Parts: sequence; structure tokens; C-alpha cells
Amino acid sequence: MKTLVILLLLSLTLFSTALHANAEALSDLKTQRLDTGGLSRETFPGGFVFGTATSAYQVEGMASKEGRGRSIWDVFVNIPGNIVGNATGEVSVDQYHRYKEDVNLMHMLNFDAYRFSISWPRIFPNGTGKVNWKGVAYYNRLINSLLEKGITPYANLYHYDLPLALQEKYGGLLGDQVVKDFADYADFCFKAFGDRVKNWMTFNEPRVIAALGFDNGINPPSRCSKPFGNCTAGDSATEPYIAAHNLILSHAEATKRYREKYQTKQKGRIGILLDFVWYEPLTRAKADNYAAQRARDFHIGWFLHPLVYGEYPKTMQNIVGERLPKFSKSDVETVKNSFDFIGVNQYTSFYMYDPHQPKPNVTGYQQDWDVGFAFERRGEPIGRRAQSGWLYQVPWGLYKAVTYVKERYGNPNVILAENGMDNPGNVTFPEALFDRERVNYYRSYLKELKRAMDDGANVTGYFAWSLLDNFEWLLGYSSRFGLVYVDFETLKRYPKMSAYWFKQMLERKQQ
Repeated sequence: MKTLVILLLLSLTLFSTALHANAEALSDLKTQRLDTGGLSRETFPGGFVFGTATSAYQVEGMASKEGRGRSIWDVFVNIPGNIVGNATGEVSVDQYHRYKEDVNLMHMLNFDAYRFSISWPRIFPNGTGKVNWKGVAYYNRLINSLLEKGITPYANLYHYDLPLALQEKYGGLLGDQVVKDFADYADFCFKAFGDRVKNWMTFNEPRVIAALGFDNGINPPSRCSKPFGNCTAGDSATEPYIAAHNLILSHAEATKRYREKYQTKQKGRIGILLDFVWYEPLTRAKADNYAAQRARDFHIGWFLHPLVYGEYPKTMQNIVGERLPKFSKSDVETVKNSFDFIGVNQYTSFYMYDPHQPKPNVTGYQQDWDVGFAFERRGEPIGRRAQSGWLYQVPWGLYKAVTYVKERYGNPNVILAENGMDNPGNVTFPEALFDRERVNYYRSYLKELKRAMDDGANVTGYFAWSLLDNFEWLLGYSSRFGLVYVDFETLKRYPKMSAYWFKQMLERKQQ
């Protein structure tokens, strides 16, 4: 018995010591001055917007409650083996109930704006028809809470979560009916929220939606040709291009509705969010330069070229040929210039080279690129790797990506709509709060963004991904992108060093 008492006392002492150490560590984090690398609000133009970003399925929770319909992700996550740890977004970090706490965090950290997504199936459980007013009420609460704290809402209408009912009804993005259904959903949101939301985005990363959903099938609706993935149906040679075409037309139709019915009165703007990995030629050889350019055309050019010039890049037209859908004359009129700003999601860069190999017998979107990927040159990695296998830290790639959009596409108004890096999900607390590597990442990338702006790039905002550790799609909870650490058991929030770095960098000077 005496031994048991001693062990119990020892355990209590150790627990008390750990609590004291944690409290001390948290106190240090809040008070220490961090190196901003000379960056501050004042180093950016007046009115430049700094924000953070999330998406509905990744943070809201309440996925099967409060009237929300099912999305294609709700089915996908319930198939064992699809997600690390068989995780789901059913609870996630419960922003549905904790939104006020999260808004207060953004306010405390001196952010100007919040980029969130509206869940289509939370508004229209069946994709069309009956409205779920509980969902509308939730977004009203969130928007109003943001405005009360002086934080500007940036609302994205689609972040991967297509209503399952539309997938089952006509094949989702493969059916041209989606164009009208998306425009009707967007129209409803403009009407319901547009008196307060002045910054709209139609789709997040349509290239990812088309490629991962229809070329290799690793994301829902999991369609692909047999050689490219474990899919029960699909055609990688055609379906990615059909889905992308319908995404472009859906975006354009929603923009048309906004401009014709709401923009003059509501005085807002609308854009789209495009992912862009910078592709650097592996060598100076002409063949590698051509390979890098093919990659850029098949990546950001696939969507931005039609929006600026009314057609797909010539590279794609020549390689894909008849498999590439055509824009009608009326389509071109609707699609061309159908944006007020472009969001660019930029994280990383790769080397590209000409593979010097005969083309494979099988055809698919990725095969059409006809390129090789490399992550090091002459034994030197392109950058330090984060937790995600695809994410190398390459700050100069951000400069090149933003400059490319400026030079190739007429210097449109751009917001850097996502930028960040992840750590392992099992990193221990409170060590997880001392994310020095993420601080270095943000500091170095923002310096390169500022350099691109100094060289004339028309960038007016920057959004860090992500506000919170959350459900990270295929990686479940094994990856943490957040500025704020979330204990996935208690859902308690703890700002990390990177959060306090932004707080200091964004401090407003006293007048």
C-alpha cells in the first residue's frame, strides 16, 4: 500500500510539473518577440488584405446533422482504407458550434479576412429544390460574427463537396445539367448573403477536382481508367476534360448571374481559386524547358487560359485533340473575362524534364503532359520537405508563379488564396506549438511575394492555410497545417508560434 501511495504522489508531482512547464511554455510563446524578417503591414501597400482560410467539410463538423445532405465525400470517407486512420469530417474541429471562438482567435491575431467555404449540401441537401434553412442560419451567424469583429468574409461556393444527389442523378460534373444547378445554388447564396459578403469565389482548385476525381480517381467520385487507379468505372482520357469544361462553364454562368442581378447593387466582386505548382526546368536544355511549359499549360493554363483568352492553351489543343471539349461562340462570350480577381493557391515547386520516352499505349490527363518530375538537381533537393510527400519548401517558386501569371495573363488582380505547410499529426503537445519551421516558411514565402509585387505583380491579398489543424482530406488527422493547434480529443484550440508571428507582423502602428 505504501508503494502505491508513493507512486501516486510521484505521478501527481510529475503531472503538476508538466502542467507548470506547459503553462510556462505557453506564456513564453505569447510574450516573446519573433523575427518578422523586416515584414510588417507597412511594407505592403495600403489596403492589402491578410487573412486565413478553411473549408466547410474540413472544419465544420455536423456533417450528417442540422439538415445537411450528403456530399460525395461523405460516402468516400466511409469506405475503409480511403482515409488515413479511417477518419471522417463528421465532427472535425466543430466550427459549426465553435465559430465565435475561432472568429475571436482571428481577431486576436490581427487578421483582416476569413476565407471559408459554404457547403452546397448544407444549403440544398439534394443539390436543388428544398432549402435547408438551418444551414442558411449557420452561415448568417458566421458572417455576422466576422463582421462584428471587423473581419471581412470571403465566401467560396464549392470546396470539393458536391451534393451526392447530383452525382447519382446525372453523374455530377460529367453532366451538363450541373452548370444550371450550380448557378442556381450560387444565385441563392448571392441573394441570401450578398448584402454582407462582398468577396465571392466559385470553385476551389477545379484542376484538383478534375484530375484527382477523374484521372487517377484517388478523390471522389473515384473514376479513372483501369491502368491509373483502383476505380470501378471511368475514362481518364476524356472524363477529366469533360469535368473541367463543366466546371469552367459553371463558374462562368454563376459569374454572369452575379454581374447581371447583384453586383451593381451589392458592390461586390467574384473570382475563382486556382492551384499552381511552379514547374522549373530541370536543365537548360530546350526539351526540359518545353516540358516545364507543357506542365504549366496543363496545370493553371487549363483554367486560366479560357478565362482570359476564351480558349484552352494551344499546347492542350494540339496534344488532347478531339478529346478536348470545345467552347461554342456563346460559351466564349460568357467564359472570357468572367472574373474580377484570380485566387492562386501556391505551396510548392517541382523540377520538370523531358522523359525522352515513347508515349505509353494508355491515355490519360497526366500522360498527356509527357513530362518527368524531379525533386532534386545534382543531388540537391529543391527544398526541405514538409509532412506531405508533395510539399517541398521552395519560396522562390512563389515569386516565379506570381510573376508568370502577371506576364502570361495580363497582370490580373490576384489574391494569394492559400499558402502554408504541414507537420505530422502526432506531434506532441506543447512541442507542437513551437512550429519554427512554419514561421520560416511563411516569412520566406511572404518575402518572395513582396518581391513579386515590387516587380509589378497586381496582388492585393494573402491567405494563410490554414487557420486550424483540421480534417486534411486523404490524410485525415495525420497532417497539421494549422496556425492554431487543435487537440482532436477535446477540440481545445492553442495558437502556435506561427500564429503569434502573424499577430506581431500584422500589428497596426499607433497613430
